[in-house]
Amino acid sequence: MTAWIILPVSLSAFSITGIWIVYAMAVMNHHVCPVENWSYNVSCTEETSKHGFPKSCCTLQDIPLISKCGSFPPESCLFSLIGNLGAFMVVMVCMLRYAQVIEHSHRSWVNTSGLITGCTNALGLIMVGNFQVDHAKSLHYIGAGVAFPAGLLFVCLQCVLTYRIAVTALDYWMAHVRVGLTAVALVSLILSGIFFIHESFHLQHAAAICEWIFTVDILVFYGTFTYEFGAVTNDTMIVALQRRRGGPGG
Repeated sequence: MTAWIILPVSLSAFSITGIWIVYAMAVMNHHVCPVENWSYNVSCTEETSKHGFPKSCCTLQDIPLISKCGSFPPESCLFSLIGNLGAFMVVMVCMLRYAQVIEHSHRSWVNTSGLITGCTNALGLIMVGNFQVDHAKSLHYIGAGVAFPAGLLFVCLQCVLTYRIAVTALDYWMAHVRVGLTAVALVSLILSGIFFIHESFHLQHAAAICEWIFTVDILVFYGTFTYEFGAVTNDTMIVALQRRRGGPGG
């Protein structure tokens, strides 16, 4: 077992905890309404709720989409930090996973595609974290349009790779778990997209909940690489690069 086992767990724990802290800050600062709130108004009069307590009157602008939670300071600062540091850890995980699969003598286009989609996901995260939706909407939506599909494609490809290199019963069990996580991610992303294009208060709120489910689910998926990374050594990347240069890819 090596220290690399900490990386996937750290990515999941840091990112999931971080975005929920951002959400809590946004609710307490009256920048969004709580996820349990399903009552919305066309407009609101002057806010009467005390600072530090959730809003008592909510409009379409207060729906707790993850992006909305990180739109205004001070929570936007933490949101950007999570996006940048999370993206860096995603790239690290993807590179190590790519090298590890090659180390198992599985050079294939699936593995290469997994690395590309993972890094693309990280690029989208950087854009989402640094271009807040209320201040740079076009760039933010471009980032989200890159990050979400790339993240979904990444987990799909990793499911295929997990089955390909599985040897023990525990390996196959992990593959089944990942398929389950991928199914949840697929359904939640589709539903989020369908609900988001409607102007209905309830459907927009449902889109926000689906977005949260998708994001947390993908982060949990990244955390499952802890299972394989216990076998990663400091020479894994070097060995993988040597094997990649030594023969044609499959």
